[in-house]
Amino acid sequence: MIAKAVTLPMAAALRRALAVVLVLVLGLAMALALSAPMAMAQQGAATQDAAAGPDYAAWQETATRAEESIERERASNVALEALRAEVVGWRESFLAAQSTNGTRITTLRTQIEALGPVPESGNESEEIAARRSELTEQLTRLQAPVLAAEEAFTRANGIISEIDRIIRERQTDALLTLGPSPLNPVLWGRGLRELGATVTELADEVARAWANPAQRAATMQDLPVTLVLTVVGLILILRGRRWATRLGMRLYDRWKSGKDVWGFLISLTQVALPLAGIFVLTEALFATGLIGLKGSEIVSALPIWGATLLAARWLAGRLFPARMAAPPLAVQPERRGEARSYTTLLAVLMVLQGVVALLGMVGDISDETVVVLSFPIIVMTALVLFRLGQFLTKQMAAHTDEGNETGYRNRVVRVLSRGAMLVSVVAPVAAAIGFTAAANALIYPFVLMLALLSVVLLLQKLVSDVYALITHAPEGQTDALIPVLIGFLLTLAALPFLALIWGARVADLTEIWARFREGFSLGGTRISPTDFLAFVLIFTFGYALTRLVQGALRTSVLPKTKIDPGGQNAIAVGLGYVGIFIAALVAITGAGIDLSSLAIVAGALSVGIGFGLQNIVSNFVSGIILLIERPISEGDWIEVGGQQGYVRDISVRSTRIETFDRTDVIVPNADLVSGTVTNFTRGNTVGRVIVPVGVAYGTDTRRVEAILREIAEAHPMVLAQPAPGIIFQGFGADSMDFEIRAILRDVNWMLSVKSEMNHQIAKRFAEEGIEIPFGQRDIWIRNPDALRGALAPAAAQASAAAPAAAPAPASAPAPAPRDPMTPPPDTMRDVEMDDAGDNSGGEGEK
Repeated sequence: MIAKAVTLPMAAALRRALAVVLVLVLGLAMALALSAPMAMAQQGAATQDAAAGPDYAAWQETATRAEESIERERASNVALEALRAEVVGWRESFLAAQSTNGTRITTLRTQIEALGPVPESGNESEEIAARRSELTEQLTRLQAPVLAAEEAFTRANGIISEIDRIIRERQTDALLTLGPSPLNPVLWGRGLRELGATVTELADEVARAWANPAQRAATMQDLPVTLVLTVVGLILILRGRRWATRLGMRLYDRWKSGKDVWGFLISLTQVALPLAGIFVLTEALFATGLIGLKGSEIVSALPIWGATLLAARWLAGRLFPARMAAPPLAVQPERRGEARSYTTLLAVLMVLQGVVALLGMVGDISDETVVVLSFPIIVMTALVLFRLGQFLTKQMAAHTDEGNETGYRNRVVRVLSRGAMLVSVVAPVAAAIGFTAAANALIYPFVLMLALLSVVLLLQKLVSDVYALITHAPEGQTDALIPVLIGFLLTLAALPFLALIWGARVADLTEIWARFREGFSLGGTRISPTDFLAFVLIFTFGYALTRLVQGALRTSVLPKTKIDPGGQNAIAVGLGYVGIFIAALVAITGAGIDLSSLAIVAGALSVGIGFGLQNIVSNFVSGIILLIERPISEGDWIEVGGQQGYVRDISVRSTRIETFDRTDVIVPNADLVSGTVTNFTRGNTVGRVIVPVGVAYGTDTRRVEAILREIAEAHPMVLAQPAPGIIFQGFGADSMDFEIRAILRDVNWMLSVKSEMNHQIAKRFAEEGIEIPFGQRDIWIRNPDALRGALAPAAAQASAAAPAAAPAPASAPAPAPRDPMTPPPDTMRDVEMDDAGDNSGGEGEK
């Protein structure tokens, strides 16, 4: 019996491919439980349960029966699974019953709190004491079914956990049980005899049915239908794939865009047509009426085996295509046929293992025979898997210089390839020792995992191709955020199927889903995924509505008012903060989250958040102050922390200033509130410009003043009132210093005005003959003889080291004697020095 139990996982290893599809449908159905219609249905069911309530007497019988089965541990896994499903149903009803009278209980608690605490002296008025007693009695009566549901829910959870523990222990024992070794020659002959007897028994079923005159007559009567179904099935099986391939090749050459998308869709017909032929052929076999009970098990499995082979060929064709320029896996075109062969061989071996497992269940085959027949298939599967791992490892190693995404994919494939090589070594060794169940649970799930990951990879590529087709992206530029997110979701969706492939039960997944739906308790409040989804939807709607109103104010309402741009921005931003706050409150209330029970938890969190985020909170509050007081507004010219520029944006945490160098400076709002800020354009744009100028000594100062006044008054940006002023600053070291001080209409044009005035000053001074001095310095060397005496030894050494030069001409005149007090010409230098801080000039210094 133990060995028979071992054969069940062997047969289930092949059937998981079909179970994955069924679980996908189940997963989609469970995902819809979070949708609005399902939430409404759950509310209606909860209302009915609140009115009727669970039948606790029936639950007591079920719970007692389940606890007795757990204590004895004699029930089979099938019986335990059925019992578990029944308990899960009860647990769902108890979970719904916990919310019974929730609104009324909250109201009663509020009423009792409104009465205040009971006086310590006990001197309470009779009317209030009677009212308090009445409300307390109502609260106790309404809480009774809730407490009963909570107790029953806890008991059901415990029973389910015990059943899961028993089943897991049995699965572990089955995997670790040491069975007969397939290398024992004694078992070989017995295995062949039992296999032959099973095949003979299947043939005898057909012969006995044909020997029955009534059955033979019925078979002959349905023979035309059987022949038609047989012919149609064989044509679809033998020619359907070829027809689909030809159609795809013709259309592939004609398509100008989206070739990979349409090629993917056409390739599905390569599976659909032959698979339809297999179903038709199966119906033809059943239509003969000659298939017995055991033969019907074999015939019913034909579509599953056929789907396995067709799906493997389709996967191989899509992963290693013959014509695709950019396949999902970077494999050399001349080696792709080899990879397709390995994939197809693995599918054939999987089908053979399924045949052996099914024969072990329907035929009179012992467990030892099943082990002997399975061992060659395990060995061949390991050899093919090992060769495939080597092949992919070498191919991926040759493409290490790809992009980020492709390089990451290649590294994952290399890891999986090495894992395949390791499994290919461990599984045959374990099977040879006698751990056949462990070998089957290792090698075949690994093959199915590779198939599932291949499907995910193909779907991710399909999503990218569809996105590129819709957005008309250039070829080879299909990477975008949306396809990446969808690909990530596909990877997450594959996790439950991976768990099923590696031996997880459907009950395990449903248990995780049930725990997820229960939510979690926080401060006495249970928050479920439905509540969270309601919160997200309501808050998203409120946020979108706030942004819509903000946009309408910015573009339609505020521009038509007399409010300055800074005030308009402050109103829009303030409305956004208020709208987000209201949306959050409405979302919390709409989701049914009780904030009063979270007060203590929120208070504790606020302390920690206050210490950790005090700078951020300070900047946020400062941003609110800036919007209310408006010491600065967008477009203002300010100076803060040595940085000057225009305010471009005031956000929640910081303010962005664009300097005159066109660089952005991010200033925390706290610095603008607590620090010193110079605002050059606060309230208006009027400002003063100062233009300094110096003239040479001896110039008529009144004439200079009159010229500078004419220049200032003539400029269009200078205001007439107050009139510009000409200031004689004083006598500088090299010049007489004047300043033009004028008030401009727009201080933002200060540099342009200053530049234009300087041009006019240079022009007028040149016309009037007024000199603008500049600094000049003369350098005198007081003792040149001493300097020459110090340089003489060095010159002599240089002359001795140099080759002899041509003699000087005899007619060369001797140097004339020089006054030692007169500086030599080569030691005098006139240095003109332009002092940026002094635009005046004077006499040179000696």
